[in-house]
Amino acid sequence: MRNGQFFNMESTTPIESGETGASGRARQRMPRLGDAPACLDQLAVEDTPAQTSSFHVLVVDDDIKLCRQLSDYLGENDFQVTAVNTGKQMLELIRREGIDLLLLEPGLPGEDGLKLTKAIRDSSSMPLVVLSERHEEADRVMGLELGADDYVTKPFSPRELLARIRAVLRRSRVNANAGARDNRIRAYRFAGWELNVRLFRLTSSEGTPVELSRGEFNLLRAFLSAPQRILTRDQLLELTRLHIAQVYDRSIDVQIKRLRHKIEADSAQPRFIRTERGAGYYFDAAVSVVR
Repeated sequence: MRNGQFFNMESTTPIESGETGASGRARQRMPRLGDAPACLDQLAVEDTPAQTSSFHVLVVDDDIKLCRQLSDYLGENDFQVTAVNTGKQMLELIRREGIDLLLLEPGLPGEDGLKLTKAIRDSSSMPLVVLSERHEEADRVMGLELGADDYVTKPFSPRELLARIRAVLRRSRVNANAGARDNRIRAYRFAGWELNVRLFRLTSSEGTPVELSRGEFNLLRAFLSAPQRILTRDQLLELTRLHIAQVYDRSIDVQIKRLRHKIEADSAQPRFIRTERGAGYYFDAAVSVVR
């Protein structure tokens, strides 16, 4: 696909968006989509542009005007961009093309955005950024727990979004490198429990499967990879792929509370996930690695 394409809602026939020059990139800059706090603009200014010419971004939104604007702006910044307007089109594109990052509006008409997000994350580790009009913290936390790497509320600054996309791609490369180093690890075991990292499955000491959200799974994996070591909230946010300015670090506290309810005999007096006041949390158990 060429830079600056989008697909209409009735078919997957490409329609060229934006005027292009000899280089094939859109010349018209995207207008500012709402005011952003000064600190976020500073983030965009200070961000060091990454090499992006090989990155293919898929935009999924029923707002065709926004699709055109994002295609133009991201195309101008050396991304290959494809945009679709339905979940069905999105899944078709993901199956047949190499997508490096997904920008998803979960509030698509007639679609269950949470189910779409979960389906994508259950089958792929593709970086996922949610674009939504829902500003409530509960919505942001829910999206992140289902596996989104970032959550951007509308209206937003294009420069802020670009900075966030680049940051997510950088973290994705770091995580991929770390995963390559640990790809021989099959599971972690502690006190009769087993977390199978390949099957994304937690089994209790009684042999009972315990259902975890994606965020809870990543949180437990982070603890098991560094037992007896204090981890700060910032470290846990990064390790669980929930590093986002708009979600307070208390979201980690919420997830730890939920995880304790699932693995602790008494969540009020935890045995495994212990709090170090003023410092963070640590996993207080012997952990073995199964390769």
